[in-house]
Amino acid sequence: MARLFIFAIGGTGSRVLKSLTMLLAAGVRANSKHEFEIVPIIIDPHKSNEDLKRTERLLGNYQAIVDHAGLGNGFFNTRIVTLNKLVSSENRMSGSFAFSLQQVAGQKFRDYIDFNQLDAANKALTDILFSGQSINKRHEQIDLLDIEMDIGFVGNPNIGSVVLNQFKDSEEFKEFASNFNAEDRVFIISSIFGGTGAAGFPTILKNIRDAMNNRNIDGKGFLQDAKIGALTAMPYFNIEKEADSPIQKSDFIAKTKAALYYYKDNVTGNNSVNALYYIGDDYSGKPYKNDPGDNGQQNDAHFVEFAAALAIIDFMEIPDADLECDGGKAIRPVYKEFATRNDVTDIAFSDFEDYTQRKTELPLSQFVLFKRFLDEHISTAAGKEAWSNDAPELDQKFLDDRFYRTNISEFLHAFGEWLREMSNNKRGFAPFNLNAPLDAIIKNRNVNKGWFTGKVDYAMYDSKLSKLSKGKSYSSAQQKLVQLFFEATEDILTSKFGLKN
Repeated sequence: MARLFIFAIGGTGSRVLKSLTMLLAAGVRANSKHEFEIVPIIIDPHKSNEDLKRTERLLGNYQAIVDHAGLGNGFFNTRIVTLNKLVSSENRMSGSFAFSLQQVAGQKFRDYIDFNQLDAANKALTDILFSGQSINKRHEQIDLLDIEMDIGFVGNPNIGSVVLNQFKDSEEFKEFASNFNAEDRVFIISSIFGGTGAAGFPTILKNIRDAMNNRNIDGKGFLQDAKIGALTAMPYFNIEKEADSPIQKSDFIAKTKAALYYYKDNVTGNNSVNALYYIGDDYSGKPYKNDPGDNGQQNDAHFVEFAAALAIIDFMEIPDADLECDGGKAIRPVYKEFATRNDVTDIAFSDFEDYTQRKTELPLSQFVLFKRFLDEHISTAAGKEAWSNDAPELDQKFLDDRFYRTNISEFLHAFGEWLREMSNNKRGFAPFNLNAPLDAIIKNRNVNKGWFTGKVDYAMYDSKLSKLSKGKSYSSAQQKLVQLFFEATEDILTSKFGLKN
């Protein structure tokens, strides 16, 4: 099976990866020649970043659900694995989705580069390259060389590019290179208006293209001409103004222009990337809390991150012939943007172009119905309805099991939070009436009326489940839960709401 290695850099990388995980959980899939296994590698020096921790927890639950229920059940239909799962030999990697940056926690940048050991000429050069002032996590003004890097690079890509360059010598990069096959692909997620993402994208890209010149890498030779896609997020949200913070909204556009100017020569100008996706938005909505990182940095989910996740699906759909390289250079590089049909404050499915609507409306609506049933009705129905009692039973014992109580319940709770955060954000993504009756749950969708249609309620839902489960055999209760509810929600939404599969 082909693999897509996703390098998710910084806070934006983690949030886009979270949106991708939600789409894959709902059953969104790429229409492509290859079936892809997803291998996320999160790169962020800020280990206490709440966005990173939420994404890691989500990925862990997704992985556990697939391990128990298997694939081919509709929901959770794409395998997501940690890099160490691909490695057969003993190695020093953890089972985490996050790459562990060495010598960053609790260390100042000047100590990281051994500034005091440099000779006079190199000290002078370093002072020029890293001149300027910043604000530390105690809100004190300091020289850039004295930045403590455990909360990230606080908008300083020049520092980030030096620190992130260690990736090429890491155990993770060696294993990535040695396990990369000809049919595999790479996708890099980053923002362009901060520090970690703006520095990380060109650094990681260069290290991949130059991997075979790295004497520490024992790869198969496929990396130089790897099919590489990337998502560059331009400013898309607002932040509160805070005079003593190193992060200022007024710097976003200037940093974006500077990064794009650099990319013109070192990314797009030299054809280093096969497909580059640009995304951004007018970020005049409610501002996020100005948090450089010392308070955990947890941002609400945003529609731009949802659209960015769709870029990864799109990249998997591009034919191999359109992603050819020669000597590490893309022969026909592709550049894409994302747009909606209507410029509205709160986006619904009807505001998407036709293909995007077909791709997302049915699976996400199914997942919402799945969550609603488990939240509101399964404890009442378990052990009473026919679908619950057909072997393997989905009874109270099953509901008390760790798989349901932790993996499924936590994942669906996070899915609900994700939808609420996007609906409350500006620009908002609010395609559902989350607290409405089941027959009004999708905005701009009416239930078909007629003599034989019946009311959409939990009694009808139970009837569908019982009809579908009758006479079926399932490998386990976990597999039954995922497959049965996928089939039932698909039936309800296509027959009652008129959605197309």
